[in-house]
Amino acid sequence: MSYPEPRYLGENGEISAVFRGAGTPPDIVSPGGTETHYLASHASTGGEFGLYKVDMGPRAPGARTHFHRSISESFYVLSGEVQLYDGDRWITGRQGDFLYVPVGGLHAFKNDTDDPVSMLMLFSPGAPREEYFERVAEFAQRGGEELREFQVRHDSFFV
Repeated sequence: MSYPEPRYLGENGEISAVFRGAGTPPDIVSPGGTETHYLASHASTGGEFGLYKVDMGPRAPGARTHFHRSISESFYVLSGEVQLYDGDRWITGRQGDFLYVPVGGLHAFKNDTDDPVSMLMLFSPGAPREEYFERVAEFAQRGGEELREFQVRHDSFFV
């Protein structure tokens, strides 16, 4: 096994780190009280990965079973209990639990409890998921072909 080819060819490094403080408000508050924090977006990582903190309220529906053709998705539970579907069965994810879903892997998640849950979601490579998070509720209300086209444009294939 070897490292990828170098992409930075400078001699002394550069000042390029990006800091986001813990008190930064969520980037999106969705219906049902789900808050999404863009920790590392497609834009801020140059497409390397996307990392999002998702705080789901009690009984939040999450996402039903789907897969992605171009990105993997990972879940890391920070607090609470979340139901994670691994393509075969539902698993209760608790603090410190991790689920990796390779490209093409069926998955889903939801909060079936009366308590909030917080988790990290990692997409690799970093697809531009921000528009999906910001507009999925709007397109879900429209339904039909518009919703389907929106989902396909954002590499989300529901079964």
